[in-house]
Amino acid sequence: MPDLDGLRAVVTGGAGFIGSEVTRQLHDINANVTVFDNFSSGKAEYLRNCRDRLTILKGDVCDKEAVSKVLKDQEAVIHLAALPFIPDCYYHPEEFFKVNTEGSVIMLQESIRSETVKKFLHISSSEVYGTARQVPMNEEHPTFPHSTYAVSKLAADRAVFTMHKEHNFPAVIIRPFNSYGPNITQPYIVPEILLQLSMQNENVILGNVESSRDFTYITDTARGIILALTQKNAIGETINIGSGREVKIKDLVFLMAGLLGKHVTIENDNTRLRPYDVERLICDNTKAQKILGWQPKIPLEEGLKLTYEWMNKNEVSFRVPFKGWRTYYNYRRTNSV
Repeated sequence: MPDLDGLRAVVTGGAGFIGSEVTRQLHDINANVTVFDNFSSGKAEYLRNCRDRLTILKGDVCDKEAVSKVLKDQEAVIHLAALPFIPDCYYHPEEFFKVNTEGSVIMLQESIRSETVKKFLHISSSEVYGTARQVPMNEEHPTFPHSTYAVSKLAADRAVFTMHKEHNFPAVIIRPFNSYGPNITQPYIVPEILLQLSMQNENVILGNVESSRDFTYITDTARGIILALTQKNAIGETINIGSGREVKIKDLVFLMAGLLGKHVTIENDNTRLRPYDVERLICDNTKAQKILGWQPKIPLEEGLKLTYEWMNKNEVSFRVPFKGWRTYYNYRRTNSV
């Protein structure tokens, strides 16, 4: 890992899924981390192993005054705070634009106005590309978002890039592909399948199982983000973080069932189908290798095993900030898997 000893860094959404791992890794290399999170889905317990050199502040990225105070005397910002769960955006597009787009603009604007922040990392999403038109998908792949969530993230990307140019302010855009692993905050596909496998003996009920995704273990995703803090030639760049391995959802089910020693069938449920779904994502991580010196270290099979082991030891629950499509997922897992 890079030498960031003593760095003063703000991680927005730092108690969330990716954010808590970024916070942990920064803590382990002796950075001084301030987590700025509204805890709509992030969990303070995910930060329990980061006791020293850690400040936790509850707040909203859309609150300019609060943001300005948080950035006082800070040197770097890793901006992860977002509304991340795509089905929620079908019912609450305004909130998604407010948080994901306006919140990002406010964070960067206040960083530019600060007297100390010297680098801003904006964490985007592979969803901005839409379904693959050519594979693997590099940073020059056309952007054609398939959800309001993805549009709100792309709008933020464009704003970050133009503000970087307008103010000559050091900013980097990181586009992770599908991350998975411990510290779960949303019913993404990997924890969803694992939860069903733990509760049912025969059927896994899903929507679109013919779509494919590129899965990256959370420690690898966080490491790529942190590496971008140290590379001067990353400034002004958009960089993909992904494994480069494409897996269909149906194949993922059988892979995970095999790891758990289970024989299952897949039942299709049309109520789970997303309108205008992304059918295919696969990352070209050449740029991350060249600029960041990054490559994934955790193979999918190992990462799935580690995720299952974590879920077997920890309570898994999904908070529900909105009502709507997501009420389908309105459950709590209060027992071990």
